[in-house]
Amino acid sequence: MIYIKHQMFDVDSINVKQMEYIITFDNLEYEEEFFMNREELKATADRLRLVAVDMVYRGKDGHPGPALSIADIMAVLFFDEMRIDPANPDWEDRDRFILSKGHAGIAYAPVLVDFGWNDPEQLKTFNHTNAKMGIHLDSNKVVGVDASTGSLGHGLPVCVGMALAGKMDKKDYRVYTVMGDGELAEGSVWEGAMSAGNYKLDNLCAIVDRNRLQISGNTEDVMKQDSQEERWAAFGWNVLSVPGNDMDALVHAFELAKHCKGKPTVIIANTTKGCGSSVMENKAEWHHKVPTPEEVEQIMKDLDERKEALS
Repeated sequence: MIYIKHQMFDVDSINVKQMEYIITFDNLEYEEEFFMNREELKATADRLRLVAVDMVYRGKDGHPGPALSIADIMAVLFFDEMRIDPANPDWEDRDRFILSKGHAGIAYAPVLVDFGWNDPEQLKTFNHTNAKMGIHLDSNKVVGVDASTGSLGHGLPVCVGMALAGKMDKKDYRVYTVMGDGELAEGSVWEGAMSAGNYKLDNLCAIVDRNRLQISGNTEDVMKQDSQEERWAAFGWNVLSVPGNDMDALVHAFELAKHCKGKPTVIIANTTKGCGSSVMENKAEWHHKVPTPEEVEQIMKDLDERKEALS
């Protein structure tokens, strides 16, 4: 089993007003059974946030709010939880992952570059004409993407099929998906939930990004879902509700999920939309918005302050 040892992506300097971005990539180092500590995971999550904002600003389109809310989840999944071989993205026994809320692909793309599977230059050409990386990552163009997503509600049903196939093939890989809370209005989500509970897919873990904001406003104003815990439990799921931007809570939740037998697990991650910057936090308009140069400068300042607080 191989885990990433050092984070690869680092932004050396950013001059927003001159639009000069200097991005360097160090060589990856690997060692067996290595896990990042909590401070490294937090730094990695904020690095994903920084790159996500940079991608939106360069590409002149994207969904920064949803991406920043799941950065901690992505950091824990890929740099602590999932079984992955960076030397072989198609390894048959790897853990599977589907970003069902595909519009948050800017939080996923830098991870896929970190493992050496995709050219770092693709981050700079995000959403450009003929670019490989668009708002919704395409599994036919971006290495490491297990399934293309974009139309909401499809990730969980596909993961149910993957998890069931693993059981039938007597494989021990696990299957993960991240969904948005607004996405849960899709009926296909609950068809998948019912099937997973019926087949007792304890190799399946779904994560709900419960930031309470969707493109049309507060989720409780659009489609009430404050009874999520009861709903998932009614479908036969093991339900964990945690602070979704808290590393300790996330790591512990994923560990509990692995030890639950006979039931799939859903982690309801209570997050903050736009987490990491005062510019975006808890503001629905940042679901789909491009920041101005002044806003980018403030976002970078906020993330830099978070970095200093960790050191």
